[in-house]
Amino acid sequence: MLYGFSLGYRRQIEELEETQLREGGVPGRMTRLRLALRAALDPLRRCPCAPPNVPEYPFHERTILVTRCGQLCIGRRKISLSTVFAGQHVGIREVADRIWLVSFMQYDLGFFDEDADRVEPAENPFGPKVLPMCSV
Repeated sequence: MLYGFSLGYRRQIEELEETQLREGGVPGRMTRLRLALRAALDPLRRCPCAPPNVPEYPFHERTILVTRCGQLCIGRRKISLSTVFAGQHVGIREVADRIWLVSFMQYDLGFFDEDADRVEPAENPFGPKVLPMCSV
């Protein structure tokens, strides 16, 4: 008896062993091993989640996926952003000659140019908004 496997896989093992006995074969450990491997790998094959939606950046030229190590890969160049954005899509847009803006959702994260391999931060969108004082 195999412990730790669902009842469905136990039934499959029993059915395969019965089939092998009817055909003149001897049920062996390979049948159990093959089904055990299939049972272990089955959840990895079928992911119940839907494929990720790629956000649209209509005012940007490209949408790029940030790597697990937090970099933007553009051709052979690797521009460091942050591991916080790993697996997320960001938009890039050329704002001046050879200067690019990186945006996530509706927030502008920063800029990079052709020479630097890292994103320099833009103004903090969550920072306090100080209005000029007016004279009374």
